[in-house]
Amino acid sequence: MTIQKRGVISLNKAAHDLIGNAETVELLYDRDRQVMAVRSTDDSSPHAYAVRNGSKRGPGQAIISATAFTQHYGIDATATRRWKPFVEDDMLCVDLSEEGTVITGNRTKTTAPVGTMEPTEASPDDAPADASTADDPDHS
Repeated sequence: MTIQKRGVISLNKAAHDLIGNAETVELLYDRDRQVMAVRSTDDSSPHAYAVRNGSKRGPGQAIISATAFTQHYGIDATATRRWKPFVEDDMLCVDLSEEGTVITGNRTKTTAPVGTMEPTEASPDDAPADASTADDPDHS
């Protein structure tokens, strides 16, 4: 289970399977234990959250918009973190007292716009294997 930056919760297919591929869930939080739980429910629940499919290619990642939930309980969502969930009383749980693995994606990488990169001088080691060095005075 992953709590993404700004409070979106994502579940991989295996985790979503553990709660019966629920389309609607309740989010619970035990302040004393610092355990967050996701429980399958129907959409008549007053605290129901819709589960969206996070993949356009079919079943896969499930997404729960939980920004208000994480803010209400003071759950840190300043960075994307992943925890290995456990099942307790038919709920998918994560222990937030554990650090969680910080996830960084390649979307934040910046690349220089085309034409702004400085030219670099290739070393002889960069030459293709079949390149001739007969005319190169530095190569003997």
